[in-house]
Amino acid sequence: MHKEKKSGRKKTRASKTLRKQKVGSGLYLAPSLIGVLLFYIIPFVVVIFYSMVDNPIAKNFVFMDNYNRVIQNEAFKTGVINTATFSAVAVPLAVVLSLILAMVLDTKLPFRSQFRTFFLSPLMVPVASIVLIWQVLFHYNGAINEVLVALGAGKIDWMKSQFSQIVVIILFLWKNLGYNMILFMAALASIPKDILEVARLESATPVQTFFYIKLRYLSSTILFVTIMSLISSFKVFREVYLLTGNHPYPTVYMLQHFMNNAFASLDYQRLSAAAILMSLVMIVIIGTLFIVENRFGKDVEG
Repeated sequence: MHKEKKSGRKKTRASKTLRKQKVGSGLYLAPSLIGVLLFYIIPFVVVIFYSMVDNPIAKNFVFMDNYNRVIQNEAFKTGVINTATFSAVAVPLAVVLSLILAMVLDTKLPFRSQFRTFFLSPLMVPVASIVLIWQVLFHYNGAINEVLVALGAGKIDWMKSQFSQIVVIILFLWKNLGYNMILFMAALASIPKDILEVARLESATPVQTFFYIKLRYLSSTILFVTIMSLISSFKVFREVYLLTGNHPYPTVYMLQHFMNNAFASLDYQRLSAAAILMSLVMIVIIGTLFIVENRFGKDVEG
């Protein structure tokens, strides 16, 4: 009987301790949870609501009408095609080129510090300054055209021609390669040296070492860099806007231009519907990347 009372007291103390720990954890997490609720969840719910009403004042429920109107809009279609094309080209290039640079700089290359500084310099320069550099280079009377004229070729109006998206891709790569490169260099440094040593003793070629060892250990970093580059590619509107304004050449009219113009005309329903569609596409793409990385890198994690 005495033993039962002792065990009961112990259980009571343990439950009280556990309750205190839960309350303490809840109090510590409360500011973060409130912040996420106020600045992320509630605004997202409001956007969903706006996308399903006729206007913010009358608030008549129209369900999918706004989505149908957006999908049938020619400007929206142009923005989607251009944004998808840009991301499909720029993101793989950003990942592959930064990985190659990281592997080159991971070797005993002369002037490694200078190369790192060169590729990291865009991170320290404001976007407006970067755009100004590009305007000097690719203006109709800019440095690139001066070189073309000196070589006997004609001038090109770079931002008002079919080359405009190529110019933006080059700008995107120059701006993002340094950050991606640093991430890959950190990941390469974390690969176990004993495994690489065993591969060298087994006479594995550098190509075999890369594909069978390094690439597997880099899978999580590749996923992270891909997601960050994808997000950055959707935010390239900032640079394009500073270069060309609200209504650029059709090949660089991005999805963000459509949203910005909808906001400027106070068409919150069209803006909200486009934002939700964009969010759904991003969720699908990022979810697919997580699934691929999980299957590819699970043997390394194990």
